[in-house]
Amino acid sequence: MGQSLGRRALLVGTGGLLMGAAGCSGPPSAPVSAPASGSDSPSPSSSLPPTTPWRPDRDDVDPSVKLRAVQVVEAIGAWPAGQGGATAAKKRVAALGAAPSLVDQAGALLPDAPEAALQVIDAQYGGILADAASVLVVCGQWTPGHAGGTTVDVRLSRALPRWDVTALHPARPGAAAASLPDAARRVLAESRILLPPAAEADIRSGKVHTSVLRALLRLAGTYRMYVSVVRSGHPLNVFGTSRPSDHPRGRAFDVWQIDGHKVVDPATSRRLVESFMRDAAAAGSYNVGGPVRLSGGAPGQFFTDNTHHDHVHTGFTT
Repeated sequence: MGQSLGRRALLVGTGGLLMGAAGCSGPPSAPVSAPASGSDSPSPSSSLPPTTPWRPDRDDVDPSVKLRAVQVVEAIGAWPAGQGGATAAKKRVAALGAAPSLVDQAGALLPDAPEAALQVIDAQYGGILADAASVLVVCGQWTPGHAGGTTVDVRLSRALPRWDVTALHPARPGAAAASLPDAARRVLAESRILLPPAAEADIRSGKVHTSVLRALLRLAGTYRMYVSVVRSGHPLNVFGTSRPSDHPRGRAFDVWQIDGHKVVDPATSRRLVESFMRDAAAAGSYNVGGPVRLSGGAPGQFFTDNTHHDHVHTGFTT
């Protein structure tokens, strides 16, 4: 994977269990032992942590598109001892009724290892249209002696009886910078900012703008937030358009969980989400999107659509 799992964001206790796993809003109260869907759980003698299947929220815009994206990622990124390599991965993907050639695009999702465990942390929309979608599958992955993870931009097209996965774009955060600005070091050390592997690697790369780092730190003064995507693992353009996204330029971040509550969950206080969105604007974001339609702000500063039903997006001009 090229980076270690964030110590604060992902691992809970000695069992290596993931916070937010399986779509939960916090750490599991008991050890998780169910296998990742589409793959086998580690054998009893395995040193890898147990994982649990991720399931979409039933109140999502289209739960089926997320489930399909996750199933393919889980099938490629987790396997028992003796089932490593592209050939075995293609058999697992074919068993799902998906194209085996997707494995050729797996990149860091398919490391050279005898066995692997994978836990999906969250799956959020990179974009969803009537006939096409991007689902950003955020995951942690373990192989013997190594803990890492990635975010995969999974592209899909609508088909019957289910969505077809058409392409995989794993995150490419780049190497860690030799030195980091103080704001980046503070973000990495802040316990109220939870970062999945690819997002943490983005910060460590030194390619995230100071405006983003400062906004994260300011928001952390009020909220405990789980970031899904910063720079890598996001579509290069705003989905369905030719407009460059702020994410690949290191000028945006998305949050899927606020104070332990999932943005996508209808039980989450709309007041909490609205407060977070307004505070993100106050922290310097010119472009704040989420599931709540807000009034006020500069023209076009706040927006909502189906893509942002499951997270809060904050973008910056510099």
